[in-house]
Amino acid sequence: MRKLLYVAVATLGLWQSAYAADVVTIQQKIPFNEDAEVAGAVKRECQLEEHLSEYVAKFGNDGGLKIETAADVSPSSANRVLVMEITGAVSDGNAFMGHHKSMSVKGKLYDGGQLVASFKAKRNSMGGAFAGFKGNCSVLDRTSKELGEDIAKWLGQPKMDAMLGDLD
Repeated sequence: MRKLLYVAVATLGLWQSAYAADVVTIQQKIPFNEDAEVAGAVKRECQLEEHLSEYVAKFGNDGGLKIETAADVSPSSANRVLVMEITGAVSDGNAFMGHHKSMSVKGKLYDGGQLVASFKAKRNSMGGAFAGFKGNCSVLDRTSKELGEDIAKWLGQPKMDAMLGDLD
């Protein structure tokens, strides 16, 4: 009986170690790239930085990955981290003339401080169904949701220089 207990504890310890290695940490707020030309109103009002992070975590965790968020994520971390930045957000048009929105992101996956994979992603939207009843931030949120799903799928099988979303 005692031997069985030791085997169970050892197996649990191995499982926990493997599980911890599979955790990917991402930023709670994904920053805008310093060169990104994004309207001030979009930066102030749409909360794309938080929404994108939430969507990546949601779709990743729903898909069987273990994604955690942290206020600060460093490429030199001993753990697996995905460092992302929003490289663009376009908010042209409106509900009456038609929406023309897009958002782009790039990211690098590090494991133990070593770069192991990277991506660039972009999603465009004209607002979808009932676009005439949606505001600018609502349509941009739609693009961040799609990007979150794209990035989460990529995390399941990451590769170097991947093109995601409408870039694929």
